[in-house]
Formats: sequence, structure tokens, C-alpha cells
Amino acid sequence: MPYGFMSGFGNEFETEALPGALPQGRNSPQRCPYGLYAEQLSGSPFTAPRATNERSWLYRIRPSVRHTGRFRRIERPYWLSAPATGGAELALGPLRWAPPPLPDQPVGLTDGLRTMTVAGDAVGQTGIAVHYLFVTESREREALLNADGEMLFAPQTGRLAFITELGWIEAGVGDIVVIPRGLIFKSLLVEGPVRGYVCENYGARLTLPDRGPIGANGLANPRDFQTPVAAFEDLDEPHRLIVKWCGDVHAADIPASPCDVVAWHGTYAPYRYDLRRFSPVGAVLFDHPDPSIFTVLTSPTESAGTANVDFVIFPERWMVAEDTFRPPWYHRNIMSEFMGMLYGVYDAKPEGFVPGGASLHTMMLPHGPDSAAFEAASRGDLAPHKLGNTLAFMFETRLPQRVTRYAATLASLDQDYVDCWAGLKKRFNGTPEGDWS
Repeated sequence: MPYGFMSGFGNEFETEALPGALPQGRNSPQRCPYGLYAEQLSGSPFTAPRATNERSWLYRIRPSVRHTGRFRRIERPYWLSAPATGGAELALGPLRWAPPPLPDQPVGLTDGLRTMTVAGDAVGQTGIAVHYLFVTESREREALLNADGEMLFAPQTGRLAFITELGWIEAGVGDIVVIPRGLIFKSLLVEGPVRGYVCENYGARLTLPDRGPIGANGLANPRDFQTPVAAFEDLDEPHRLIVKWCGDVHAADIPASPCDVVAWHGTYAPYRYDLRRFSPVGAVLFDHPDPSIFTVLTSPTESAGTANVDFVIFPERWMVAEDTFRPPWYHRNIMSEFMGMLYGVYDAKPEGFVPGGASLHTMMLPHGPDSAAFEAASRGDLAPHKLGNTLAFMFETRLPQRVTRYAATLASLDQDYVDCWAGLKKRFNGTPEGDWS
């Protein structure tokens, strides 16, 4: 299959799968090369400022109006949208799940989504939903258009290929793929089964955070984001197009593959990012900065510095701070944090938080290292060492994340999670040294 990438984030790209397929000098000529149809895909209002205007011009075998049909409602009972939770009843508290098992029946992309939390309102275009994704078989003739939000995929096992209108992307463990709102795509199993995490972002499009005093370098660098070159399917075989719109799921039978864009140019496109290319920044003397220093992507709101969602990772890095408690400190936060583990060991909870697992610490509820991690960090040698073989992430939002019935009734829910802090004993004894016996 044609396969390649252009590097950069938020750039004006142009690419063609056939020579001369991309019109030059005008977006919509009277007759496009190769008998193609011109079509614009807009991810922002037409009058958005130039710096934030998101649109791409597509030159395709059939216009997308030929890739729609008579829609019918279909059921996807495990794929929920905010504010619906499916009637979950679970007491408030910190939550943790072991890796969930694969579904009993073969599943593809849309019937393999299992919603864990919801926040905000999909119709109001604010908030997120967090899902587990399971894919155990390819659906070569099934495509998805999500009108509610963009989707960030993070595989934790296996490998997926995303066949999109604008090109083809493969992703495995350690990669993320972001599919913009409204872009049609298919997913094929390259190596499976696949289990992973998905953030469905209803709010402003994910973008790189400002670096502020950090300056021009560090964190996620634009050149490491990869956008696919044009590749198309000229496939006159029946497909099913699934559309998610205002929380409902619809399907239509269409006569050909909708991934038939031969050339395109613009700023609205899918992309892949290798999380191992993230360049962490940290303390080199004492203490350590807030976890926001690990932000890869952010969906901003109208309130400066307050995110609809931040995508944060905790990658391999050197720990060098002196006279410092090096794991994350105990804290309460106005944000709500859904965490997942892609591989390795998480330093704040080395035993109970494992790859494929998840945790939720919602707004203003305290959390932090378990008893064993506290003891090890408080008594350990503070010589510089590398925290290796680790990659955890967090979907952090200003909105409270509510748990779905699926998440609340998973057999992998740790009913005794709160006991991981039971060993944190009183050390105050009225002396400056405290009781460390």
C-alpha cells in the first residue's frame, strides 16, 4: 500500500498520490485533473482567524455526497456520550481497574469501544469521553465518521492500521493517532488482538501547549508529528458508513469505499506521534514541577490555562533532585484525572497499577503514592538514576468525569483500591525528626 508521512504540526500540507492530481493556483477549477471532484473539509468556522482556521481541500474520485445514503439508527450500547452514563450507581471514591478481558464476541472499531467515563456534553461541544478499545477482527468494508469529536487512539497491545480519507497510518504500542472530527476512516488489524485507550474530545481541537519560560525546545516538538501522504482506494464494493452524531449512532449502505481522496492540501488532517520522542523537562536541583510539564497535547477553553482536556504522559526520564520526595506528591486538584498504563512500571504505584489498567481520581479527591512507594521514596538513596521502562498517561479535564455502568460493573474493578494507603501511619511525635522507626 502507498505509505509515507510528512512531518510537522499544524502546517499547510499538500500531497498527491498521482502526478498532477493537485490543482495549482486555484482550489476549485472548472474541471479537476483526472476527472476528480473538489471538496472542502472544514474543522473550524470559515471566519476563524488564519492561525486557527482548520480546513483542507480534497480531490476525490466521488464527492462525499455519494458516500452517504439512507441512514438508520443502530445500537452501540457500550459506546456512550456525555452526559449519559448508562445509569451507573457507584459510590464516590478513588477507582482503579486491572486490565479488562477481551469481549467474548469478535469486535471491530465501533462495536469494540467500551466507555469508561464521560464529562461535559457532546451536544454542547464540551468535555470528553474515555473508552477502552478492543479490536479482534478487521472490518474492511466498514467506515466511521465521528461528528461529535476528534478521537485520540493509544494502543496498548497489538497494532492497527487507520485507512483515512487523507492517507494511511499504522500505530502500535507507544504511538498515538489523532483522527479529526468529521474525517472518515477505517481500521484494520495489523497485529492483534488490540487493546487500547481512546479519548473522544468534544471540545476545541487538540494542539501543542505553549512552552512559556521553557522556550523554543523541549516537550513535544512539531517536527515529530507525522501526517500521512495521499493514498486512495478505488474500490467499487459495498461499504457501510457509520456516523456518530449528537451521541447517536447511524449507519448507511454505500456503493464504494469513501477513502477515495487522490490529492489534498490544507491544515486539517490526521496525525501520528511516537510518545518516546517526547523530551521531558524536569528539576535539576530540588523539588519537581507540576505534572503539567508533561503535557503532550491540550484542548483549550475560553479560560486561559484551563483545559477541556490535557493529554499528559509520564515517560522514561532521569531523576536527579536532591533532598526531594521524587514520586508525585499527595494532592487534591480541581481537575479530574483518568490514567492508563501503556507499558512498564509506574513509580507511584509499582504493584497495583499495571499495563492495560486504569485509574480515576476525580476533582478534589486526594490521591498520591501508595504506602510502599512512599516508604521506598522516603528512605531510598537519592543518587541520580534513570526511571526506565515506563510509559503512563493521563486524560485530565476541568470537568468531573462520571463513571459508566460498564466501568462500574467490570470484574476488574479493584474493590480494595483505597486500602493501598492504609499503611501510611502517623509519624508526628512532637519532635522535628518525627517517628521513622
